[in-house]
Amino acid sequence: MFLFYTYSDGKSDIILRRGEEMNQTVEYIKELTAIASPTGFTREITNYLIETLEKLGYQPIRTAKGGVNVTVKGKNDEQHRYVTAHVDTLGAIVRAVKPDGRLKMDRIGGYPWNMIEGENCTVHVASTGKTISGTILIHQTSCHVYKDAGTAERTQDNMEVRLDEKVTNEKETRALGVEVGDFISFDPRTIVTETGFIKSRHLDDKVSAAILLNLLKVYKEDGIELPVTTHFAFSVFEEVGHGANSSIPSQVVEYLAVDMGAMGDDQQTDEYTVSICVKDASGPYHYEFRQHLVALAKDQDIPFKLDIYPFYGSDASAAMSAGAEVKHALLGAGIESSHSYERTHIDSVLATERMVDAYLKSGLVD
Repeated sequence: MFLFYTYSDGKSDIILRRGEEMNQTVEYIKELTAIASPTGFTREITNYLIETLEKLGYQPIRTAKGGVNVTVKGKNDEQHRYVTAHVDTLGAIVRAVKPDGRLKMDRIGGYPWNMIEGENCTVHVASTGKTISGTILIHQTSCHVYKDAGTAERTQDNMEVRLDEKVTNEKETRALGVEVGDFISFDPRTIVTETGFIKSRHLDDKVSAAILLNLLKVYKEDGIELPVTTHFAFSVFEEVGHGANSSIPSQVVEYLAVDMGAMGDDQQTDEYTVSICVKDASGPYHYEFRQHLVALAKDQDIPFKLDIYPFYGSDASAAMSAGAEVKHALLGAGIESSHSYERTHIDSVLATERMVDAYLKSGLVD
């Protein structure tokens, strides 16, 4: 792997700014995206998190809901922080086996059908523990046969999984063990380019999970004591709206969701800075908390953008809806083509990692 960047501004001592530390973050991204984890099917990725955190010397716990939490005691142990990233992703689930042996799907998470058309996928067969590869296609696939191949509306009724097995009817597919309720994951197709771009499905939110893992690695290896006891939570139900909205200790007074910045028309977010959210579909985030982050970014020359995400919710907003009495904020790397084949740049990953680190080393928000 090539060395991305070296960075030193004289104000921060975090080792992650050395090229090898950013390489480690990218390695975590590649490892995380390689593990299928549609919401509801996250045991393998949480096993990975627990194993990785234990090797670093932490004592992670798996919550009853299935997430992974690790607590890092700080100088102030009276008031706590809660920092989250989610490792569940978009996906699908078998809705029915069709008469021709193909599969009808139900979506997991929010996305239009066209965003998965032509995607290679894996069916995780619950009854056997095996996997079957396939491709997600519209029923009217062949333009040599169907006049409406390009114009037909992409709906649940005409989108299907073509299995890479010699099956021609429902009986043959069911003989493979496939049943309603089997999870379907999408091929991530993770690529890191020589120009510093990272392309993959599920960068939302495995970039943020990788950032938290790398920070935890650096803190442990360098013996860094945080000013405030901090709970790092890797949630597994964010894509369906109720991620890390529980298991929040009563001492928590600040809640930071590290997720993704949304890009598009009228958006300020780009692929080269950290995006700090001022408002999403749930409403505004805590003003003083946001300004605290802005002040840290300005003081440490961290490139950032303030933005509004109009059709968006986070672990933090889910926690507020569940009644959490905390200051809440949201930030993340800028992700192009969210919930499709996503892309970001190492610059944005670096800025986000620096931003989270600066926050974790700062005092509580006034």
